[in-house]
Amino acid sequence: MLNRFKSVVIGAVTGLEVNGIHSGPDINQKNHLAPKFPYRRPHFLNLEDDEVQMSADHKLRPIIHPSRQLPYYAGYAECVNAGKSKWNEDQAVYRLGVLTKVATNDILGPKTYNIPYTYYGIFDGHAGVGAALCAANQLHHILHEKLVDAQDDIWLEFTGEHQVKSRDLLIVGALEAAFQEMDQLIAEDRNKYQAAGGCTALVALIILGKLYVANAGDSRAIICNGDEYHPMSIDFTPEIERDRIRRLAEQQPALLGKEFTFREYIKQPNIMDLGKPVMYRDAHMKGWAYKTVEAEDIKKPVITGHGKRSRVMGTIGVTRGFGDHDLIAVYQKLEKIPIKPFLSPHPEVQVHRLDNTQQDEVLVMGTDGLWDVISGTKAAEVVSKALGIFSEKERYVSAATCLVGSARGSLVNEHSWQLKCGKQASVDDVSVFVIPLLCYKNEHQDWKSHYLANPMNCDEN
Repeated sequence: MLNRFKSVVIGAVTGLEVNGIHSGPDINQKNHLAPKFPYRRPHFLNLEDDEVQMSADHKLRPIIHPSRQLPYYAGYAECVNAGKSKWNEDQAVYRLGVLTKVATNDILGPKTYNIPYTYYGIFDGHAGVGAALCAANQLHHILHEKLVDAQDDIWLEFTGEHQVKSRDLLIVGALEAAFQEMDQLIAEDRNKYQAAGGCTALVALIILGKLYVANAGDSRAIICNGDEYHPMSIDFTPEIERDRIRRLAEQQPALLGKEFTFREYIKQPNIMDLGKPVMYRDAHMKGWAYKTVEAEDIKKPVITGHGKRSRVMGTIGVTRGFGDHDLIAVYQKLEKIPIKPFLSPHPEVQVHRLDNTQQDEVLVMGTDGLWDVISGTKAAEVVSKALGIFSEKERYVSAATCLVGSARGSLVNEHSWQLKCGKQASVDDVSVFVIPLLCYKNEHQDWKSHYLANPMNCDEN
C-alpha cells in the first residue's frame, strides 16, 4: 500500500475559512445527523482509506495526482491546506455524458444519434466538507437532466431546423437551472443530514465544439496558450458584488436586522460623530453626498473591507456558491441575522468556441488556494514550461502538479510555507485541472463529419 501511495505523491517536501456560525433552532440535533456523503477525495484518484488519511497530512502536504488517465490525458493535482481545517475541503469531479436522440427517416427508418459531452467541476468548501461533497456527487446528474430536457431543441439547432432559440442559451440555461436546483437540494437536505456548510462551484462543460464555463464563487478558470492567458471567469467576492448586495439591502432593509446598514461612508462614523456632517452614499448612488450623522449611521456596513479581505456582514468572503443556508452573521449583538439572502447560487457562464484552438491551448481550473498566490501570467508560464518538457501522456498532469507545487511552495519551518520568491505560499487547499482543448476541437470535427455525411442531417448553422 505504501508503494502505491508513493506513486500518487509528488514533491512532498519541496481562501479563507468562514468564521460565521452555522445555526438553526435544532442545531444540536443536526450535529448528530449522518452526513449525506462520506468524506473522500475525488473518485478518479482511487485512494484507499489509509491513503486518504495520509493525503490530509498538514505538515507534509503531499501533492496528489490521479493513478489512472483522465480523458485525453487531462491533468489534475491537489494538496491539503496547512492546518486551517482537518480535511481538504476542495472536491473535484469529471464525467463523460451522452445526449441521445432518436430520429426517423422514411427511407432509413429510426436512427439513434448521440451528442457526447465532457464535464469537469471543482468545488471549494468552507465551514465543512458537506456542501462540496454534495455538489461533486450530484450536480452533474442534475445538469444531465436539464440537458436532456432541452436536447430536442439542441439537436434542431444543430441540424438547422430551428430558428428561434439559440443553442448557447439552451445550454447556458441548463447550467443556470442546475446550479439553482443544486442549492435548493442542499437546503432541503439540511434537516435530514449533518449541516453541509457551503462551497463555491466552477464547472466546465464541453459540448458540440464549445466550452461553457460556469462559475459561482472565487475559484477561477483561464485558457492558456504559450505564455499568454485569457480569463474565463471572474471572482465573485463582496468587493465585486458590492453594488448588488447593497441594492438588495436597500430594497429589503429587514434583511439587515438591527446591526447593519446599506449605506457607505467615506469614514465610518462612530458615536462621537453624532450630529456632525459625514460624506455618504446610498446603494443607488454613484457619487457622494453629505448628511448629518444619526444613530442609524452608527451601524456596521453590510460590506466591510476591500479585495480578498472584503466580507458580507463581517463574516464570509464569497458571495456565490451552494449551501450556507444556516449561516448567521458573526459578532452580532442583538439578534441572529441570516446571511443566505445575500448569497446566490447563480453562475456567470462564459462561452468559448473551439474552432481556432491551437496545439498547446489548455483550460486551467483552480480553487482560490492557487490564485491567491499565482497570477494568470505566472500560471501560463508554468504550464507552458511543463508542456515543453514532458511527454504527451505526462504533460498535463505534470503541468497541474507544477501549478500546485508553485502555490504550495516549500516548508521553511514547522509553520511556514514559502514561495521561491520568499513570499508566503498558499496555506489553503489547492486543486487544479489542466485540460487540453485541441482534442475536443478535433473530436467535434470528427463527430460533425460523421453525422453530416448521413443524409438525415443538413448543414449546421
